[in-house]
Amino acid sequence: MTILDKIIADKYLEVQFRKRLIPSVQLEKSVLFERNTVSLVNCLKNSTSGIIAEHKRRSPSKSIINTSFNVFDVAKGYEEAGVCGMSVLTDGKYFGGSLDDLLAARSSCNLPLLRKEFIIDDYQLLEAKSYGADVVLLIAAVLSQKEIKHFSEFAKNLGLEVLLEVHNEEELEKSIMPSIDLLGVNNRNLKTFEVSLDTSKKLATKIPNDFVKVSESGISSVSAIKELRTYGFEGFLIGENFMKTEDAGKSAKEFIQQLTL
Repeated sequence: MTILDKIIADKYLEVQFRKRLIPSVQLEKSVLFERNTVSLVNCLKNSTSGIIAEHKRRSPSKSIINTSFNVFDVAKGYEEAGVCGMSVLTDGKYFGGSLDDLLAARSSCNLPLLRKEFIIDDYQLLEAKSYGADVVLLIAAVLSQKEIKHFSEFAKNLGLEVLLEVHNEEELEKSIMPSIDLLGVNNRNLKTFEVSLDTSKKLATKIPNDFVKVSESGISSVSAIKELRTYGFEGFLIGENFMKTEDAGKSAKEFIQQLTL
């Protein structure tokens, strides 16, 4: 079993447990469930930086990144830095995140928030909406074409935007459909955890221009973003680069200043 297989197997158990804990009906009664979402697509299209900054405490590939940050402060710092959106890891077992992180981020900023999670059930989309997310992540590596269609349409009906993540051409081919808003290319191989920006460059020309192109993972320099822009990428997901510093917001601000010089 790969680490991804383990994560998904655990996720099925976790979701079943959560469903018993908080029924769907209760999620739909949340104050945030009726909230009008903020469009990440629009923010990226009108931005000079295209940065989606991430809150991530740890990961299976890097172990602990930073556990001392307060999500509330990180979200505030990212917003002041001028990022386009914020990605919040909500997986607990492998990434040290939670839905409470999403709630804390929502209470402290007006940025479009991406719930970064391994979605395998409609219930998680209801959770995303009720905890203040604007965008959800779907990962092509763990979903069939039928599931991608179902989850993306379900998300759209909730008023959420959909970022679909691919790692190769095969995943991309099964994922192109009207219910997807943003197509993300993850530069990290989920089986070996090796990172290469060549993944984004290779797939860029195969992504139709109807979608906002987002490059994810392994982006740590201004030059990398400038190069990726020439391939049509408008969004750049950066997490570890900011999270491993002493002040994520300040780090993001300095990075964006360099980028927009």
